[in-house]
Amino acid sequence: MKNYLIIAMILVSGWTIAQDKMICKTGNITFEASVPSFEEVKATNTNVTVVLNPKTAEIASLALVKGFRFKVALMEEHFNENYMESDRYPKALFKGKIENFNVDSLNETPKNFTINGKLELHGKTVAVKTIAQMSQSGSGITLVSDFSVNASDFDISIPAVVKKKVSNKINIHVDALLK
Repeated sequence: MKNYLIIAMILVSGWTIAQDKMICKTGNITFEASVPSFEEVKATNTNVTVVLNPKTAEIASLALVKGFRFKVALMEEHFNENYMESDRYPKALFKGKIENFNVDSLNETPKNFTINGKLELHGKTVAVKTIAQMSQSGSGITLVSDFSVNASDFDISIPAVVKKKVSNKINIHVDALLK
């Protein structure tokens, strides 16, 4: 009986600790590297994991590179094989901290927070600072953020043949509902 009590206490304490983190497994990341007057270079990944620890304000996100979908299949193939080398670098990972974050200050009105962190992509890690709009509703915390990075910062080379058709500046949009 004593063993059952100890096991139950461990399970309950583990469950309580797990509740400290909020998670989203269906976050969206859209990136665009389009250039005016040329074909749209845009893709979306709808299976992004985002984890937030409201007590420490630490946030992390993981996206599988092969999860990005383009309108044109050939563009997706070139993205994975030639640009991102997704077999060699399968993940995009962000780890950061939200400045002055207090979960109790959130309500239905979006509030801006600065996030400082590091984005690891294509074998390189780059510091990123962005503003995220966050709000709380009955279904969880919504996080929306837009920021830009340069492909060249991650040693992603754009071949001369398409240099005028693909921007070095990559605009990124993140949308997640953390529960």
